[in-house]
Amino acid sequence: MTDPTPSTTRPVRILLADDQPLLRTGFRMVLGAEPDLDIVAEAGDGAEAVELSRRLLPDVVLMDIRMPRMDGVSATRAIVDARLPVRVLILTTFELDEYVVGGLRAGASGFLSKDVPAEDLITAIRTVAAGDAVVAPRILRRLLDRFADVLPDPAASPPKALSTLTDREREVLGQVARGLSNAEIARTLSVSETTIKTHVGNVLTKLGLRDRVQAVVLAYESGLVRPGA
Repeated sequence: MTDPTPSTTRPVRILLADDQPLLRTGFRMVLGAEPDLDIVAEAGDGAEAVELSRRLLPDVVLMDIRMPRMDGVSATRAIVDARLPVRVLILTTFELDEYVVGGLRAGASGFLSKDVPAEDLITAIRTVAAGDAVVAPRILRRLLDRFADVLPDPAASPPKALSTLTDREREVLGQVARGLSNAEIARTLSVSETTIKTHVGNVLTKLGLRDRVQAVVLAYESGLVRPGA
């Protein structure tokens, strides 16, 4: 995972949402040591996270899944549906896999395990704040293998046809769905990273997707990539 440099000198403003004060303290200690990260508030439940997001407009909400009053998936959906300029990074545990699919559909910009190394968490926050998404390949593959039969959402509209994509764009989408970064895809296809970034942007625009996370889900739902393949 590359460590993107924020596009502005303004610190990334973070809202911590977790019902366990001790965990919030731990996150504050780790993230507070980074000069480009600024924790602007803490929320002890999902409803408070939504209210603070509306009022403070943080760049990133670090969102726990299980919280009182409103869980992390519902809180994520409320933030995204309100069209706030706020991105959500969900934290989960392997025991709560099933909530992550809901979180992705709710509009989260990614998810990580709660035991993620500090440096990976910091990198993920910067990545999400820069407008990209974080897909943890190991967790994603485990989720898709486990829930392959229930991934299609009967309440959702059918995914847009991939026929609008060029052969190269479909190839790039497949690599994105396997969790590869732009740099890794560039090495695999022997092209420049800038070229891959352009292809990814074209894919998102043509398919009406917000970020890489939605691209991954669509790639599996459309059958372009199969779980376990």
